[in-house]
Amino acid sequence: MKTLLGGWEISGIVTAETGAPINIGLSGNTVCSIVPNCYVRPNESGTPHNPHTQAEWFDTSIYSAPACATGADCWGNTPKNSVWGPGRDNWNVSLFKNFVLSESRGSNLQFRAEFFNVWNHTQWEADGLNNGISNNLGSSNFGQITQAYDPRTIHLALKLYF
Repeated sequence: MKTLLGGWEISGIVTAETGAPINIGLSGNTVCSIVPNCYVRPNESGTPHNPHTQAEWFDTSIYSAPACATGADCWGNTPKNSVWGPGRDNWNVSLFKNFVLSESRGSNLQFRAEFFNVWNHTQWEADGLNNGISNNLGSSNFGQITQAYDPRTIHLALKLYF
């Protein structure tokens, strides 16, 4: 019984991250089409309710294209990094045990089970470079999460030491 149930080892890595800041931009031709190294933002009006779903991570109804009546109006009033992407908590766990085959020779058999995203919950992917979330007003999927991290993955292994 001790051989089967005793001597198990466990290790793991927990990653807990807050969401990255996301800039809201504009699609299509803007003043940045002729001015290099610039970033045009839309106008923001109202108070966002930010539903935090895959279909609508942030409140898209408060954004509108700038009127461009004057040069200053072309840049929009949305603050930089005004929206935060989804956070992440990921649990990777490894469970293993060595079964001694011969003490005199030092040989054993190691069984290992590794679980990546052990709780198998969806983790939306959106980094500070706006990968994984549509952040440009005018795009067909504006405000939607477009990527997720991998679901649970399980690796089982046997290793013979001799």
